Amino acid sequence: MKLTLTLATLATAVATAKEFNGFSYNPKQLKTGACPTVDTVREDLSVLSKYTNQVRIYSVKDCNQGEPVLRAMENTDWKVQLGMWVSEVESVYEADRNELIRLAGLFDFKKHVSAVIVGNEAIYRKEQTSAQIAAKVRDTKAALAKAGLGSIPVTASETWPHYDPTLIAAVDYVNVHAFPFWEGTPIAGAQDKVFQHIYDVQKLAGSKKVVVGETGWPDAGGNHEAAVPSLANEQRYLKEFICRANLEKIDYI
Repeated sequence: MKLTLTLATLATAVATAKEFNGFSYNPKQLKTGACPTVDTVREDLSVLSKYTNQVRIYSVKDCNQGEPVLRAMENTDWKVQLGMWVSEVESVYEADRNELIRLAGLFDFKKHVSAVIVGNEAIYRKEQTSAQIAAKVRDTKAALAKAGLGSIPVTASETWPHYDPTLIAAVDYVNVHAFPFWEGTPIAGAQDKVFQHIYDVQKLAGSKKVVVGETGWPDAGGNHEAAVPSLANEQRYLKEFICRANLEKIDYI
């Protein structure tokens, strides 16, 4: 349930926050879908460097994107949250896991990798159970520890209703997604809705940190109950979310 930032939205958000904790990033070429190269990633990072020095990708194996992203970050202060895709096909996770360990032998993970994220809404899509994702988180943590990288935090990304005690027990921090638009919430009540979800997850998480891994509002498309997509609403949502998250010291990317 990713929503893409438009340049107009980004410009509005910059008026609120001069820099961001990070952005979700798809390194594939926008128009053609071509796999990234080190040069294309460097071009993207050059643009994004005005706003952040951290991105999140969703798979290291898909299009072999992990390597050009890490290569482009060499000799810089860029950080990346490396995603590992998980579906109902177990070999997909295994391929990402093997690629993660291969990359760990080539690059300085301690310098450039801020977290590893196992799965993205796989429980929401009913492709995995929380117990299955928790087992994969523990498996990834063990593999990183064996490579001398046990200090790198490992988490999983899920929508707020699907983060249960089983998954919380396995992760180093909670990476939660919340989209009040898809709950049919009008824009005027969107912040109270999303922050109530954050508070609820915080209570469940206890001492573990809760990070908002994805949120947003669409700028086009059909209405969803009382939720109306528009550029103005997208801009308002992002501006208000950033202000409140910063005020309440809630991390997000």
